[in-house]
Amino acid sequence: MSMAAKGRTFKICGCRDETGKRLGNRCPKLRRADGRWSTTHGTWNYQLELPPNSDGSRRGPLRRGGYASQDAAEAEMNQVKELLAIAADDAAVAVQIADLIVATVRATKQLPAAEEVRRKVRAGQDLSRSITVGEYLDQWLAGRKALRESTRRSYANHIHLYLKPHLGDIRLDRLRVADVDRMFEAIDELNELIVQARESGDPELRARVKGRRVVGAATKQRIRATLRSALNKAIKQRLIEINAAALAELPSGRAPKALVWTEERIAEWRKNLAVYTAEVNARRRRQWEADPNRAQGTQINRLDAYIGAPRPSPVMVWTPALTKRFLESAERHRLYALFHLIAFRGLRRGEACGLRWSDLDLTCGTATVRWQLTQVGAETIQGKPKSEAGEASISLDASTVKVLRAHRARQNAERLAAGDAWTETGFVFTTETGRPLVPNQVTDQFERLAMEAGLPPIRLHDLRHGAASFLLAAGYDMKVVQETLRLSSISIAADTYTSLLPQLGRQSAEDAAAVILNADPHQPTTPTGGQQVATLA
Repeated sequence: MSMAAKGRTFKICGCRDETGKRLGNRCPKLRRADGRWSTTHGTWNYQLELPPNSDGSRRGPLRRGGYASQDAAEAEMNQVKELLAIAADDAAVAVQIADLIVATVRATKQLPAAEEVRRKVRAGQDLSRSITVGEYLDQWLAGRKALRESTRRSYANHIHLYLKPHLGDIRLDRLRVADVDRMFEAIDELNELIVQARESGDPELRARVKGRRVVGAATKQRIRATLRSALNKAIKQRLIEINAAALAELPSGRAPKALVWTEERIAEWRKNLAVYTAEVNARRRRQWEADPNRAQGTQINRLDAYIGAPRPSPVMVWTPALTKRFLESAERHRLYALFHLIAFRGLRRGEACGLRWSDLDLTCGTATVRWQLTQVGAETIQGKPKSEAGEASISLDASTVKVLRAHRARQNAERLAAGDAWTETGFVFTTETGRPLVPNQVTDQFERLAMEAGLPPIRLHDLRHGAASFLLAAGYDMKVVQETLRLSSISIAADTYTSLLPQLGRQSAEDAAAVILNADPHQPTTPTGGQQVATLA
């Protein structure tokens, strides 16, 4: 723009006359005898007129100095001209750019980056401020109007627990892959601290990680996916140029292969349990000897050892016999019907906790899954099932109907015993006073029941995996598994929710062998009637 051309370079020094007044560009030492500029005295400066202030008043020129050469002074003056030219003919933008130049030079002694200013102008951003990652994530989530409530909660959880604490103060346009990498390194350090707290029994250490769980590879992938989605929107808004989350590398979040608890695996696990318990107890004794006041006993809690001991896979499945043993052991527990329902029909934990009596038809033997209770930190949230496919009706077998009828009778007895303390919520599974269950507490009770039954450990969610395997063992195909477990695709059923039971694998092997062993070697290769034997391509 024309105003940018009104600039000049000049040379000055710090010399003063006899009265003490600075000579500036009048010092005779600035030039040599032949009139050329001295190369050893004074420094180069430039002065450039800027657009007026927002109220229309004249703005003072930009003056910058201290350059060793005229070329250096002119080079920076041209940078200022380039910045002002970004405004083109937009007077309002020109004022904003001038404000930014003055504020940046005053704060940093440097000019704003032209490419950054150009990008902000294209995006219509306010040049007077820079949005942080934390501020942008809040805006992004608030703008996602069509999200399912469960998805919104998941995003909010990732933002609150991980993204804002580690990345929130960084300017959005300065977020780098290294920043994202450092976040996941910090998460790994927290994981180590959680494991250490569990094993040490140190009350102070336990308090630091109270309510926190180890973040696995799959959860890390979901945290990154949340950030990647937000940054994709920022790219579309021209707030940033690259997606740092997409470029960060993480271990695969692919779900681990589900394995069945065979006799051999159970025997190996029991050995691992003994070794793990001994190692932790030895470590606790050393810690107690070093500082008795910080140690919380010298013996690991039985349940902590039971859960923490290494197992063949994070996802383990009980055989039908082991599942039956658990249910028989848990039959007197007040939540027995919940565990029975998950084991027989494969409901998710949140879906079972969120089931209402109005969703059950025990006469027709059906249950409609409409709601789920999920836990975010200490808060329990009611929302829709995990996916659209998850909201559907399932059939109940006669034994499950019988168990649910008995559970209703038990709940009626609890209602009478509670009297005025009872809160009518309509949930099938409640506390002793009728209030909704806390999902994490349900898991805690399941793990304790499994341990007391003398069974190898599985997660409560693994009862769902078992239900899928039992359907296959009963001779049903993958489509039935998909519909029963209400999965969005048949590939998920095949890849994630089924484990081949040992007896099913052995039976298939025997059936295949029987085809050969029972064949008549003297049978003609061409059947009667002229029908040809099919050949494999």
